[in-house]
Amino acid sequence: MSLKEWNINGIKIEVSICDITKDDSEAIVNAANSSLKHGGGVAWAIVREGGQIIQKESDEYVKKHGPVPTGEVAVTSGGKLKAKYVIHAVGPIWRGGKNNEDSLLFNAVYNTLKKANELGVKSVAMPAISTGIYGFPKDRAAKIFGKAISKFIEDFKDTEIKKIKICHLDERNAKIFSENMEL
Repeated sequence: MSLKEWNINGIKIEVSICDITKDDSEAIVNAANSSLKHGGGVAWAIVREGGQIIQKESDEYVKKHGPVPTGEVAVTSGGKLKAKYVIHAVGPIWRGGKNNEDSLLFNAVYNTLKKANELGVKSVAMPAISTGIYGFPKDRAAKIFGKAISKFIEDFKDTEIKKIKICHLDERNAKIFSENMEL
């Protein structure tokens, strides 16, 4: 269920109440840790629904490339999910706002969209990265999501992405995002 929508340069951006593991976007985003160990939250749900192949591919990625730096992304298949790809975005842990958290979250969102663009997908669904167990204030995160999405649209005018969805499991958090995200 969509709470708020924008349409910018032919791209539909929406804040929705949805289960990202069941979303039909070509790429979904996992709020990941640097080691890509998917033991809790969105990450655990994605592996539970998509199968252990996602964890196996994540382990292989880390073995080959090392831990994913905060603000950066890695990609695996979607396993048994509807999504073709899972983009694992490593957001920052909230430490009071004095440790570059804002720019690290901006980078995580921007780099997610940049990777989705490189993959050639037309749709991407992402959770509210860093706002769960990492404790990033949701209202502040929503503003950063808006800035990162706007910057991506400005930088990639020829993108094939036609839909960007921010998925929330509950109405309260979706409402915070819909009231604070500006494009």
